[in-house]
Amino acid sequence: MRKLLGRLAQATGHPLFRSCLVMGLVLMGTFALAQNAGGPGSVPVPSINLGIGGESDREQLSTSLRILAMLTVLSIAPAILILTTAFTRIVIILSFTRTALGTQNIPPNQVLIGLSLFLTLFVMGPTYERINKEALQPYMAEGSTMSFEVAMEKAQAPIKEFMLKNTYESDLKMFMDFKNQTAATRADVDIMTLIPAFVISELKTAFIIGFYIFVPFIIIDLIVASILMGMGMMMMPPVVVSLPAKILVFVLADGWSVLARAILAGYT
Repeated sequence: MRKLLGRLAQATGHPLFRSCLVMGLVLMGTFALAQNAGGPGSVPVPSINLGIGGESDREQLSTSLRILAMLTVLSIAPAILILTTAFTRIVIILSFTRTALGTQNIPPNQVLIGLSLFLTLFVMGPTYERINKEALQPYMAEGSTMSFEVAMEKAQAPIKEFMLKNTYESDLKMFMDFKNQTAATRADVDIMTLIPAFVISELKTAFIIGFYIFVPFIIIDLIVASILMGMGMMMMPPVVVSLPAKILVFVLADGWSVLARAILAGYT
């Protein structure tokens, strides 16, 4: 048991842990987008039995460590979903929109998070479909000779391609310089370096878009405040008049559709 715990401690810094991280992300996206459950193309779910016994060969020990690492990754699945997909940018943009409108808790957090989640699945759909077709289905097919490592390499490629496409060069270079890493091409960048660079880039993009969202609503606030001051209505809070005005302008401009279209266009 002591040897098993020692090997597990070493596994967190091993490429195996990175493979399990990618595998957890792949499974979340693929099963969330799976269709026609029970049909001829459905993915069979293998059964897993865990037990404690005597020492066995290295292959069995490696499989046990791999399962334990996978369970660890699945326990942090929400963080993986938030930080390696489009969810971060989308939920921040929607939150900025609610704040700019000044409607406080309307729409409620549950609605914003739910809309952000489904927009994220819509954006990540092609990526996960490609992973399912190129890596997961061939690996889980009956009689498949594809190894776990090869499947991970094939699954990692689409995820890295998506993140690299939405990562600023300056952010990626900063994290690579901190780790003294070099890469011949962008595709050779280590995924553990790419993820924080991608998150920083998504935060930066979301705040830039949030600034543009705030500008028209601030103008409406200034106009309303000037009109009330000119009318001598000093005691009336400007928000009482500006809030309906902002909602009216947002509705007339079909704001939610325009916002969703802008978000999706940013990932094309």
